[in-house]
Amino acid sequence: MTTEIFSKIAQQLSEKGFTVASSDFTRPWGGFFVIDESQTQKFIETYFPSLPANSLLQGARLSPKILVVGPQKRLSWQYHFRRAEVWRVVDGPIAVAQSDTDEQTEPKTYQNGELITLKQGERHRLIGLDTWGVVAEIWQHTNADHPSDEADIVRVQDDFSR
Repeated sequence: MTTEIFSKIAQQLSEKGFTVASSDFTRPWGGFFVIDESQTQKFIETYFPSLPANSLLQGARLSPKILVVGPQKRLSWQYHFRRAEVWRVVDGPIAVAQSDTDEQTEPKTYQNGELITLKQGERHRLIGLDTWGVVAEIWQHTNADHPSDEADIVRVQDDFSR
């Protein structure tokens, strides 16, 4: 099933005209697609039509991704030093826990089309429910001289001992 879901999403992205710059389907919780940053405006228009692109800019570039979380899987309880994030549920429902402290809160369930805004440093966790969840994500790099990357993850708790 894992291969099928990622193939289906890759095909949907291709049909929408997106170029996948990289992908990783080996995460214990699922995986992700990184969309070519030259297509950020198109990504915003497609997945975040209610948000003007200038409302997403925080003085640095944006990086678009598609997150895919497996049923009953959870990403780490984490935060970032060099990015804020905006998520939109593409295929849900999914759940998200958010907090300004290391104390994890009760997750809230989100349906297709709903937005989740995560501030720089805010603790958060994406949680898959009964089916595969798909989330469009935009990284808002908060340090133009040192953009965020996959190493900019501070894990407070992780189901996979990373």
